[in-house]
Amino acid sequence: MKVLVIGAGGVGGYFGGRLAAAGTEVVFAARGRHAEAMASEGLRIKSAVGNLHVEKPALLSDPGSAGLFDIVLVCTKLWDLETAIEHIKPVVAQDTAVIPLQNGVDSEDRACKILAPSNVAGGIAYIAAQIDEPGVIKHTGTMAALAVGELDGSKSWRLEMFQAASEAAGFDCRLSDDIRRDSWMKFVMLTSFSGVTSLYRQPIGPILEDREGRRLLEEMLRESVAVGLASGIALREDAADTLLGRVEGLPYDMKSSMLVDLERGNRLELDWLSGTVSRLGKEHGVPTPGHDRIAAELQSFRMGT
Repeated sequence: MKVLVIGAGGVGGYFGGRLAAAGTEVVFAARGRHAEAMASEGLRIKSAVGNLHVEKPALLSDPGSAGLFDIVLVCTKLWDLETAIEHIKPVVAQDTAVIPLQNGVDSEDRACKILAPSNVAGGIAYIAAQIDEPGVIKHTGTMAALAVGELDGSKSWRLEMFQAASEAAGFDCRLSDDIRRDSWMKFVMLTSFSGVTSLYRQPIGPILEDREGRRLLEEMLRESVAVGLASGIALREDAADTLLGRVEGLPYDMKSSMLVDLERGNRLELDWLSGTVSRLGKEHGVPTPGHDRIAAELQSFRMGT
């Protein structure tokens, strides 16, 4: 199996590195100082579940001469999705599965506007990881898993093949029969977690201990579930309570990737997180005051500093 990883940051670097170390043919599309470090010193992963060094990772230079791939993992930031997919169209065969592993809930629909819908599958990454320094991925905690699924809920040999490679690489990869529902479950939790941690500039532990912080988190979870239900997603009515329990189980010092970007002065995925909840809430007539507050108060930081 041949896998292309577009974006070798926390998500792409970690899962792509594990796959490559286990013998899967993996090619990375990276850029800047991170790509330079990978070319000269390899890709390193620092993790409580085991450190790793891929000494000579394959790097994509020219999509036109790279051949075709079985799986393409799109791990860029959300604003780069269309550009990334346009760039790799030459490597997509009739049976290639292009799987966005991104934070929002509309990546698959956006990808389907560029590629044949049959080439697009859904994916979810459950991990806290980031570039610690060029060429080095730091994995926080021990959670590292994927869920993938065909958009029509069917089973497919291509995703079963990818699941087998993932298991051989030492991380769990679950096949989902409703990847849109599962994506929304992650989105509800992530957009609320990202919003409160970025607003308060604190990891989740102190926020849960603060009465107002916890209240805002619970409000945002319920708003997101209501918007998902109004959008036709088959969420359970008690999904907010379930996800609150998951947030409570996160490490005390865990930060969202959006908070890390905020601290570093990077561009934020705000428009695709709380911004999306606010937008869909207006479309469906669902009040979203918590997410509206996050979108408004972080607006001036959305393009970085």
